[in-house]
Amino acid sequence: MNLPNILTLSRMVMLPVLIGLFFVPGAVAAWTALGLYIISAVTDFLDGYLARSMNATSALGRFLDPISDKIFVAALLVALVAFDRLPDLWIIPAIVILSREFMVSGLREYLGPYNIQIPVSRLAKWKTAIQMTALGFLVIGDYGDVLVPGTLAIGQWGLAAAALITLYTGWSYLKAGILHITDQDKRT
Repeated sequence: MNLPNILTLSRMVMLPVLIGLFFVPGAVAAWTALGLYIISAVTDFLDGYLARSMNATSALGRFLDPISDKIFVAALLVALVAFDRLPDLWIIPAIVILSREFMVSGLREYLGPYNIQIPVSRLAKWKTAIQMTALGFLVIGDYGDVLVPGTLAIGQWGLAAAALITLYTGWSYLKAGILHITDQDKRT
């Protein structure tokens, strides 16, 4: 156990508390949920950064980090839909983002035994930043209007923008993955 792995696991511990706060009415719960979300987002950045800078990368970290990221985003998106922060057509960006996560995970799982890695693009990092920001606006919801009017709409449109980038990066990953898969088929 090292600090980066502890940060990754802390994100998973905070997730049920964060989602539990959606069930508690009132501004205090909403702002507390946003605080936990921000802490979780910071740990998402810090765990990888610290692992590299401290030369503390580990097999456990390489396993846990992407899984915890996907569980965190997927659970949060489901909660946001359930609590009407993503009603009606706003569910489409959530479905696009979740679908891409499953597709990329499947590609990486398939290509892993062949020692083929699909690197994260710069655009995918921007997508993550936009998505994380949008999710923060959605977590606070209408309670954020006291500071930023239209908080919920900002979150919804931000998630839609992230979904559009997701479509592009997902397509890029899929094309690269299919090239490797078809190469494997030719060799067998």
